[in-house]
Amino acid sequence: MWRKALLLSSLLLPCFASAELRHYVASLEDSHWRVTRNTPIICKLEHDIPSYGKAIFTSEAGKELNLNFTLDMWLKPDQVTRATLMSRAPTWRPGIRSREITALTYQKYFNGEVPKRAAWSMLAELDRGMEPTFYYADWYNQTNKIAVGLSTVNFGRKYAEFKSCLANLLPYGFDDIAFTVLNYEFGGTELTRFSKMQLARVQEYLSYDNNVELVLVDAYTDSYGGRSINEKMSLKRANSIKEFFVAKGIPQQRIHTMGHGERRHVASNETIDERSRNRRVVIRISKPL
Repeated sequence: MWRKALLLSSLLLPCFASAELRHYVASLEDSHWRVTRNTPIICKLEHDIPSYGKAIFTSEAGKELNLNFTLDMWLKPDQVTRATLMSRAPTWRPGIRSREITALTYQKYFNGEVPKRAAWSMLAELDRGMEPTFYYADWYNQTNKIAVGLSTVNFGRKYAEFKSCLANLLPYGFDDIAFTVLNYEFGGTELTRFSKMQLARVQEYLSYDNNVELVLVDAYTDSYGGRSINEKMSLKRANSIKEFFVAKGIPQQRIHTMGHGERRHVASNETIDERSRNRRVVIRISKPL
């Protein structure tokens, strides 16, 4: 909920020292934090800001631990807007100085975004009982000032749950497995040791991401042997990958296979190493934008 006619002290934000504010922040009774996604591919921590919108912290599986913060506004900015993100003490902790976390620019018609480092700072400030608060001028009347705060009430337990989710994120994400090349040992359907590891990663990711709508499996051979035999061999390899996914619970209607035989080489076939590059299966994964 928001409270009108609050004077912003010089300790809080000097440039707004004499301005009146509309302050949007959850009351003690209305402050609710919740973990809305808790899987090995995504963690999401949300907090409603009454009469204004929602604060969302999101981290997705990947090689490095990432964090995004979105200030999801009911009314999007009507113009490019400069804002300041401060860490301020709640009203029941008087006497604690506020400090600036970062300066921001809201783009027209878009939600507010906070850089990764500042997003981690927001969590740290909430964890120590402070209220990260955004300050900016009203889009329609520059003399009116807006303050949007994240309440620390009821934060601790849900933050512990969120951190537990972060610890269980996969060390790779969609971009890491969306285009995967598997290679085979010479003359058969046995994947190389490294390719078996890659296939296991793709399968594990698919088991958690229900947004994947299509898995394309294209298989190829080298030019050693007859063309017809090679085409059958490539189709057999592609189908073996599909069977592996289906056996692990991936819906078969999402998986499409093709065997291309000797076509579309990526290397010459003059040496053993070059032929091994042509004996491959390419897995491509797509999901809606």
